[in-house]
Amino acid sequence: MLKRLVAALTMLSLLWAQPAFAQQSILRDAETEAWFADMMAPLVKAAGLDPRNVKVVLIQDEEINAFTAGGQTIYVNSGLIFAADNANEVQGVLAHELGHVADGHVILAGEGAAGATKIALLSMVLGLAAMAAGGGAAGPGIMAAGQQAALGKYLAFSRVQESTADATGLKFLTESGITGRGLLSFFKKLQQQEYRYGVENIDPFMQSHPLSGTRIQTLTHDVQAAPAYGHTPDPKVEEQFRRIKAKLEGYSMPFERTLRDFPDTDQSIYAHYARAYAYHKGGFPDKADAEATALVRARPTDPYFLEVQGQILLEAGKPQEALRPLRAASEGSRYNPLITTTFGHALIATEDSANYPEAVRVLRTAVARDDDNPFAWQQLGTVYELTGDNARAALATAERASMTDDLRTAQASARYALANLPANTPDWLRAQDIAMASKNAQCDRNRRQRQCR
Repeated sequence: MLKRLVAALTMLSLLWAQPAFAQQSILRDAETEAWFADMMAPLVKAAGLDPRNVKVVLIQDEEINAFTAGGQTIYVNSGLIFAADNANEVQGVLAHELGHVADGHVILAGEGAAGATKIALLSMVLGLAAMAAGGGAAGPGIMAAGQQAALGKYLAFSRVQESTADATGLKFLTESGITGRGLLSFFKKLQQQEYRYGVENIDPFMQSHPLSGTRIQTLTHDVQAAPAYGHTPDPKVEEQFRRIKAKLEGYSMPFERTLRDFPDTDQSIYAHYARAYAYHKGGFPDKADAEATALVRARPTDPYFLEVQGQILLEAGKPQEALRPLRAASEGSRYNPLITTTFGHALIATEDSANYPEAVRVLRTAVARDDDNPFAWQQLGTVYELTGDNARAALATAERASMTDDLRTAQASARYALANLPANTPDWLRAQDIAMASKNAQCDRNRRQRQCR
């Protein structure tokens, strides 16, 4: 019983801050991340936060959900993108999640857990006392009731936080001149899900969020009274949404579904985009290339269309042909780090040593702008090794290993770099930082200080 109680209290403390995404994968895409940034910019300004610190991360998961887990990062499931009818609905959800960030709800969640824990501990003490006094089955019953009461208290706290985030999110939308219609319409989608499940089967007091009907009722007047209510959403952001939703379907949905939703008779930009990814994923390189070519023909300077064309050629074993569109995509995107990493990879894949110096330059640019990209560090390490710069190859390996939590490799590679790089240079100092940080992390993990001397 005590073990079960401890487990229950542990789970209670994790309900808010640790959404389970161990089985999910992060989707990184230059166009999608730029779209999120465009949508978030006015909201972040209204929140008084630094846009450099606020991130939106897309996760491949069919569940309709978005959440924060500490810091200023917002996670959005791909299922939410598919469920949304327009960008304004996604923007409304992002405003709500930004409300959690600005109001410090993840940090304050500890207060809600603390109150619930007190109830659970008190019920444990009373239950044990009853058992010691010969109360028989009364003791476990008291403990079970206490755990139920503790969970109910925590969920009530969570519902208050959700309502507060709704109000704060609407405030950010209003101050940004963005209509809140999307927030309301998305809640109505969630309400339809509740209807399908059967509202009578849902205990509103055992939910972490208020029921959608309650949220709609609370928000409707303020949304409609806001000066921005009648504003037309930004057409550029809406266009980006349609493109991203199409390419996301091509990438993540079953091949057959994409071709059903976007048949060959559909010659729109969105259909070409979806089919390019679907054919590429399905192993039809010629068809994928034809769709990408149609995109580039329609908009020859679009960096994202050039990117997909180059990526298809590269992964079809044609790295030399991929250089032209990927170089143009890198330049057109002002050297977006994700696109530039693919360009650097293509330069290496040509196996032409004449391309290696350029690969070093573009990959160094990529990691300078986005150092949280293990693949970019891997490619940089590869080209350093190909050019005989083993010390910097080891440093790149240490960077990649440290961000993938491979502490032993990070420490060993950083030490090799330290021994072979010129002392007190920026690269040498960085190797020193990684060596020390990975050693300390390994010590904390082992909890055996004698191994850390």
